[in-house]
Amino acid sequence: MNAAPALLAYVAGVGFLAPRLLLRSAWPHRAPTLALAVWHGLTVSFTIAVALAAHHLATPTEHLHANLIGVLHSCGLATVPASLDPTIANRLATALPLSVVLVVFGCFVFEALRGRRARSRHREILDMVGRRSPQLCATVLDHDLPAAYCLPGHNPRVVVSAGAVRLLSPGQLEAVLEHERSHIAGRHHLALAATQAFAQVFRRLPLARHAREQTSVLLEMIADDRALRCQSREVLATALYAMASAKAAPSGAFAVNGPSAVVRMRRVLTPQRRPHLALRGTVAAVAAVVPVLPLLFACMPPIG
Repeated sequence: MNAAPALLAYVAGVGFLAPRLLLRSAWPHRAPTLALAVWHGLTVSFTIAVALAAHHLATPTEHLHANLIGVLHSCGLATVPASLDPTIANRLATALPLSVVLVVFGCFVFEALRGRRARSRHREILDMVGRRSPQLCATVLDHDLPAAYCLPGHNPRVVVSAGAVRLLSPGQLEAVLEHERSHIAGRHHLALAATQAFAQVFRRLPLARHAREQTSVLLEMIADDRALRCQSREVLATALYAMASAKAAPSGAFAVNGPSAVVRMRRVLTPQRRPHLALRGTVAAVAAVVPVLPLLFACMPPIG
């Protein structure tokens, strides 16, 4: 028997069981960077496992193939072929896994380019209606409602409204701006585009749905932790509260407010004890090893 059954079982475990375990764990919000690495490692691992399973299903070993054809033949559903054209089998074994990888990668490129186009259009509007503030290192919009967001990627911008500048104290404003700078420095738009692409390909998969949702939340928590380097928890929490009613960010941008603001505010106000060093080391090892696990299953010697 080839590795297809083991790979399919692995696909089911990663796609359905692993997200449940992560969502029930308490450590991801205490170590958002590690948690983000695990979610992305699972999506990469799932993609590789699906590609390898397709390869092994297209080229079953003689033992597995003979058993399957024998059962169908005994039921009168098939005749036993003399042989399978090796050229067709080889082409199929290459095309199927390659198509899986190319579809996922193609969706990632599409999502990245779509976000870049949206940011480019919005950047052109900002050049016309906004004014550059050297003191804040940000673009200020003459708008009464509080708003703060960033446009990452090429020619990045941090944008804040005049209403937010008037509403926030100097410390709160600096915390909000540092939060947005973190998104730009960390290239968070690429991490989000990757999970959005994965969710486009595997729409109904729990891993795809939860990876996209959790990536968005974890990226905001990572940016919050960056802001906490320069301001206290109380200052950042009050800034989040003040910006809770801020206008939604444009497409392709990151905003300090959002649907996760309440969870993040509670997290900021509650001192987070970092996970134990042993747990962090174990999780880091899992995040590094998970993507190559399908290769180990694929390399298992045939059974039977």
